Amino acid sequence: MKLVKYIFFDLVRSRFVFFYFLLLLLFTGTFILLQDDVSKVQLSLLNIIILVVPLVSVIFATIHWYNSAEFIEVLLAQPVSRKRIFISEFVALSLAVGGAFILATGIPLLIFYPDAVSLLLMVGGFFLTIIFIALAFWSAVFTRDKAKGIGLSLVLWLYFSLIYDGLVLMLMFNFSDYPIDKIVVVLLSLNPVDVSRVMVLMKMEMSAMLGYSGAVFTDFLGSSVGLIYSIVLLIIWSIVPFFWALRKFSKKDL
Repeated sequence: MKLVKYIFFDLVRSRFVFFYFLLLLLFTGTFILLQDDVSKVQLSLLNIIILVVPLVSVIFATIHWYNSAEFIEVLLAQPVSRKRIFISEFVALSLAVGGAFILATGIPLLIFYPDAVSLLLMVGGFFLTIIFIALAFWSAVFTRDKAKGIGLSLVLWLYFSLIYDGLVLMLMFNFSDYPIDKIVVVLLSLNPVDVSRVMVLMKMEMSAMLGYSGAVFTDFLGSSVGLIYSIVLLIIWSIVPFFWALRKFSKKDL
């Protein structure tokens, strides 16, 4: 906990986290003040959350890991295990970046629009923060080169945020004559960004915004089961890349 506390307060004092907090607060405040319709505010923030939050999380976490390389090497020279160092870095970064998101977006939403959709927006954004920090750590541990690590992180963000949906749409178009509903549900489950988006839209009951894959997801599982399934998927997505990165770091020759 001492290590987590030290890293956390060091991150909180950084300009990047403060700028991220102000940026999200600006977006949230602007949408709340300029829009009278709660649904429009929540949809606007959903678009910000599924694009900006993963991008900032994955880039900042990757840069932070490389900038902390010397600090990590000093810690490894002490009687501190690699596992403890890695977990401390991950927890501190998740609390700092996730906390900035909660304070700037989650709390204002719950104050002005205290409903289930606002809560799910906050939950989805926090999970995306954790997931993309884990992916960033995996990228940074995978390669020593900082430029390659940042590039790999950007590729992961592009894949999950933009490319993946295009590949799924192409698959659905080419195999539209076949019963692929179950396959579509599986494919949607393999993208945490899509899971977060559909989870919120299911609660808003906006079928037109769900798209084909989201509509299949809702019809196949139902709204209540689909919500639970989405949260479980986000938890799994938070755990799996974290343990991949931890395993790689534990065996890596530094």
